Amino acid sequence: MNLINSHSKHINDNKKKNKLFVPGTKTIASWNVNGLRAIHRKGFKEFLKNNNFDIVCLQETKIQEDKVTDELKNIGGYDLYISSALRPGYSGVGIYTKTKPDASGNGFGISRFDDEGRIIWHHYKDFIVFNAYMPNGGREKKRLSYKLDFYDAFLSHLKELLKEGKNIIITGDVNTAHKPIDLARPKQNEKNTGFLPEERAWIDRLISSGFIDAFRIFNSEPGNYTWWDYKTRSRERNVGWRLDYFFVSKGFAKNIKNCKILPDVMGSDHCPVVLEISD
Repeated sequence: MNLINSHSKHINDNKKKNKLFVPGTKTIASWNVNGLRAIHRKGFKEFLKNNNFDIVCLQETKIQEDKVTDELKNIGGYDLYISSALRPGYSGVGIYTKTKPDASGNGFGISRFDDEGRIIWHHYKDFIVFNAYMPNGGREKKRLSYKLDFYDAFLSHLKELLKEGKNIIITGDVNTAHKPIDLARPKQNEKNTGFLPEERAWIDRLISSGFIDAFRIFNSEPGNYTWWDYKTRSRERNVGWRLDYFFVSKGFAKNIKNCKILPDVMGSDHCPVVLEISD
């Protein structure tokens, strides 16, 4: 049985018990799929059909827009928007949506970052969704300065939108675990990229600028992760990291109804996170 399909029934059977999908609400899913074509071969279409999300934000799609086939586009009820990196097979983000946005775009106006296809945004009636695949610091921290520059430029852009009174939802792979609770082995990773003080401090600044970590409203327990290393089979032991988030601007926080991690959904080294908001 296909990995995603084997877990979709589990999700459906537990909808009422988990109170994840409630009538009169809108659900936004976020998932680093490690390749759009790869995840489709693993049953992604059925996963969407079974769960009926309103908006699905994907990261690390690894596909150029002109390579997106009709099979990838044509999933019942959804329109697909893609932002690709200039470099083929690298990075990239996409959004499947059932509601046509009032406006949409890629990046935040700095080619050094936008050329890597790391941001796609949709402006809906009541909020803006930023779907982000943020940089990894890289081996031996070779990309750390790029990552921190990206963080700072993105936050500056978000602050300007907050000044305009916009309601903002940020989702995606942030590539940093915020607190010791957000990874299985914090002590062993204090000097590793993804848990460096300067990386974690950016999430502190994001929150102090007017955002809320939606998952932590509902769950303050350890052991909740969204990424596991394939090479060490760490998922089997739940030795993971919480790298994937929903941050919601404080002015829109009253609309948050739930936020959950779906660790049983396979198909990638990451798992989906779902935000539920009032419709």
